Amino acid sequence: MSLFNKARKNLSDTNLLLAITIVVFFVMYACAVLFLGSGFLKPQTFFNILNENAALIILSCGMSLVMITGGIDISVGMVTALVCMSCAVHLDHNGGSVPTAILLALFIGLMFGLVQGSLIAFLEIQPFIVTLAGMFFAKGMTTIVNATQFNVEHEAFKALKATRITVPGMGSVNKLGNYVPAYVEIGVIVALIVVVLLFILLKWVKLGRNFYAVGGNNQSANMLGINVKRTKFLAHLLCGLLAGIGGFVYFLHVGSGSPSHASGAEMNAIASSIIGGTMLTGGVGNIIGTFFGVLSLSTIKNIVSSLGLDEAWWTNITVAAMICLFLVIQSVVLSRKNKDKL
Repeated sequence: MSLFNKARKNLSDTNLLLAITIVVFFVMYACAVLFLGSGFLKPQTFFNILNENAALIILSCGMSLVMITGGIDISVGMVTALVCMSCAVHLDHNGGSVPTAILLALFIGLMFGLVQGSLIAFLEIQPFIVTLAGMFFAKGMTTIVNATQFNVEHEAFKALKATRITVPGMGSVNKLGNYVPAYVEIGVIVALIVVVLLFILLKWVKLGRNFYAVGGNNQSANMLGINVKRTKFLAHLLCGLLAGIGGFVYFLHVGSGSPSHASGAEMNAIASSIIGGTMLTGGVGNIIGTFFGVLSLSTIKNIVSSLGLDEAWWTNITVAAMICLFLVIQSVVLSRKNKDKL
């Protein structure tokens, strides 16, 4: 028992929450396989979760960055909608190309990150208020760009959207006895690259360590010589950039522009970050945990749907229960940390 207690004390809060998130995901997925049939055993079922949530993974990673610094960004969903509509109009109505559409998406995300980050970091306005204004601004701008939904008919974009990357050795045999290879969309590759790069940033780059220090305690970080304002600004700038990238990945998945796109994506991103072990109080979080948080959120939604509970309120109730569960777990971890200090 003493060895267990020693190991528990040496386990950091971030790693402990990450371990809990991963275990919860695998337990949920195992339960889905055992009680809901062999459909969940097919590799393509798992890859479909990635295909459908590639954009959310990117948005959640950006959300985790600002939450680690003690902030929040509720504009990312509407920024995604604005990126989709702007790129759709650019391609179909203005004769644009795919590369310029990508640049447009990055520009929109960077502008939101630049403005919101400046207001939050240098003018010290509450992140919730600033990003709430950003959310309403993006929502209004989306309607100004175009008020109706339409599918993009740009040939180069449609070819890119239809591109599939085959995963070797992970296919399955359908009811007709034909082998169907498993695949992922391009957006999944982009999302995985983002996860890897941000994991490296937070673990081995000085800026990443500064994010944790600022989120843990502003005054202590300042005493250590960390530029707190600059660090918060860069966190929101990166979040805006990731919103632009996530917006284009979402656009690549749906292939259309609509004012209603990505509705509620910011709430799903916050939920995924919390489930992934990122604390609302800041200073604790892990990008790998956020990745599994998205997978857990999507898996529980699929389970609810497979049970025949297709009404929206059942999904909302289940997600709310998961968030409450992980908030309780975070509170226990935090109390453990305070107890160890005494």
